[in-house]
Amino acid sequence: MDLKKVVVTGIGALTPIGKNVSEFWHGLSNGVSGAADITRFDTTHFRTKFACEVKDYDPFDHFDRKEARKMDYFTQFALIAAGEAVENSGLETDSINLDRAGIVWAAGIGGLKTISDEIISYADNDRIPRFSPFLIPKLIPDISAGHLSIIHGFRGPNYATVSACASATNALIDAFHLIKLGKADVIISGGSEAAITEVGVGGFSSMKALSERNDSPETASRPFDKDRDGFVMGEGAGALILEEYEHAKARGAKIYCELIGAGLSADAHHITAPHPDGLGAKLVMKNALEDAEISPEEMDYVNVHGTSTPLGDISEVLAIKEVFGKHAYNLNIGATKSMTGHLLGAAGGVEAIACILAMQNNIIPPTINHFTDDDNLDNNLNFTFNKAQSREINVALSNTFGFGGHNTSVIFRKIV
Repeated sequence: MDLKKVVVTGIGALTPIGKNVSEFWHGLSNGVSGAADITRFDTTHFRTKFACEVKDYDPFDHFDRKEARKMDYFTQFALIAAGEAVENSGLETDSINLDRAGIVWAAGIGGLKTISDEIISYADNDRIPRFSPFLIPKLIPDISAGHLSIIHGFRGPNYATVSACASATNALIDAFHLIKLGKADVIISGGSEAAITEVGVGGFSSMKALSERNDSPETASRPFDKDRDGFVMGEGAGALILEEYEHAKARGAKIYCELIGAGLSADAHHITAPHPDGLGAKLVMKNALEDAEISPEEMDYVNVHGTSTPLGDISEVLAIKEVFGKHAYNLNIGATKSMTGHLLGAAGGVEAIACILAMQNNIIPPTINHFTDDDNLDNNLNFTFNKAQSREINVALSNTFGFGGHNTSVIFRKIV
């Protein structure tokens, strides 16, 4: 079968360290933390009182009041990031076949604020059913894909992927496969999340998953540090335009890089904890390398899942050492969640963009907030601690792993 070549022709980002791609890269390359006290609700009775919010976000800067009330923040974030990506790509809807243009978008949770607000209102009003007619369309995770198709007129494949924190990478992988198999010419893909709510923070906190470093939020996300105590919740969106190579060339598109391989696996171990030996993480990276038809020695940069949880960081490092062998010591390993926090279902989109920008600029973003080595890790590996590093980057891999044992990896390569 004649498999197609898939390239990235546009990117868009809305993150806690930058509201567009340029600002995002400035924050990443300069080691800026997006963590601060939560402004969205009163945290008096919460154990964790901080998160990585999109700073000074006002829906009415982007949408009129009528439209804004129809969309949860996760959908608003999706439309903003995807809008930047489409503009960045130079796509003109009147010059492409819209029947072969699609959307594969992701959210790990969806409209959490919408459903919690409606339930609280129901309880506060003597359980009289006065629900918003927009309740269901605002909360379902696939609704962002629906809005995006309506706005951009794309009539091709259109759906959402949901696999917890692996969701956005799953979306990219599905989009990659659809184009590779000739089912579409161009797809808007990525993910968005907006779970910094009472229910979101309270739920993750009750699992003991969140950092409680309330006295120093900006240093709380510290992947691979001995004193890490959990992840920091983030929010936002990352959008990529994936396109068939010849289609992109024919319209004179700027090509950022090629998406050359994807891996999928499951831990088959526990609903929230990673496999202690990193078995699923090993398998997913091996699958991605095999799909890309490259050797481990060709890899330059691994953007790890790296959430800053005690168990997760250890298992991922074990997996990297087994998959890459001696070459693991030649890699740059980076955890951009140290700056952005954990964007849950949007993480894969944002971190894919981090890989692409790293290749474009030949700069590895740092893993900030490293203070003390962890003897349970191999500290001879290059974790790119605290300061960005310059190097030629031709191939980069992004890992995202989700509750339920879902593992995803994607590999990008420079076009030469």
